[in-house]
Formats: sequence, structure tokens, C-alpha cells
Amino acid sequence: MEFSLCSLDSALPVEVTLDEDNGRYMIRKSDTSGEYFNSADELIQWVKTNFTAEEFCDPKEYHGMIQKLTDYLVNPNY
Repeated sequence: MEFSLCSLDSALPVEVTLDEDNGRYMIRKSDTSGEYFNSADELIQWVKTNFTAEEFCDPKEYHGMIQKLTDYLVNPNY
């Protein structure tokens, strides 16, 4: 799963990548720095703790991403 969300504080989007097949769990933040994780659980927890809907151009996109990530936690074969 990959998400690209328009951020209010940057022209570059925030990118969230959860690639179980290749073991890639990473985030590129609006300031172009990144975060790397060892598991999907760690990535999802970080997103829920550090991002809010108000940081993005379209809060519905953020909520949609959170819903898909939460669904993934319930059913990883999603």
C-alpha cells in the first residue's frame, strides 16, 4: 500500500509506504525527512501518533488512509 497526501506546509506530498512483500515500511514527511520501521504495526502506530487530519489539504484522504491501515492490521492479507 502506498499513500500520497497533500500537506498544508509543503509543496511535496507526505508519502506512506507499507510494502509487506518487500519489507518496506517508511514515511516521507512534508519536510522531506523520513522515518523507517521494522514492521507494519510500528509504521501504523507512528502515523496515528504523529499525524492529524488538520495537517493535510483534504482531511478525508487522511481518514481514508487511517481506515485502510486499520483494516490492514485486522486482516494483513487485505
